[in-house]
Amino acid sequence: MNVVSYFDGMSCGQLALNKAGINYDNYFAYEIDKYAISVANKNFPNTKQMGSVIDADLSLLPKEIDLLIGGSPCQDLSGLKTNGEGLNGEKSKLLLDFIRAKNELNPKYFLLENVVPAQKEWKEEIDKLMGVEGVFINSDLFVELNRPRYYRTNIPIDELPKRPNWNKKYFQ
Repeated sequence: MNVVSYFDGMSCGQLALNKAGINYDNYFAYEIDKYAISVANKNFPNTKQMGSVIDADLSLLPKEIDLLIGGSPCQDLSGLKTNGEGLNGEKSKLLLDFIRAKNELNPKYFLLENVVPAQKEWKEEIDKLMGVEGVFINSDLFVELNRPRYYRTNIPIDELPKRPNWNKKYFQ
């Protein structure tokens, strides 16, 4: 199984795959933060570091990609610190590099995580570019952290888990 991870960070994608018991042969990571790369390489020494998503040479990857994952920078989309630039913003426009990879690599499966956009039009634009409607999931289903997100994927989702009864002090 060949996995490509955009905006890999410290390779939490590998943590998730391992926790889910999903085996993979190759993990290609696109990341530029030297500290995140250092952590990823220490925990997952077989990671193939590929550099930046900007102008990534996708011809260096195997012909068949089974899974493309990523969580792109969202500062220009977020309602918390938005500068109103949406996908034209310096950071959030990197999402377009993920979409280019999705279109060029044609992976069997893909998964993109991103913030709930400040404007409805931005959500609709991303849905259109991705070719799927975003599924709203708050990370508090899995951890004690209120982190509302949209996930865009072609992975079938049967049912989300029931909301756990976290200690309310985290949400006040």
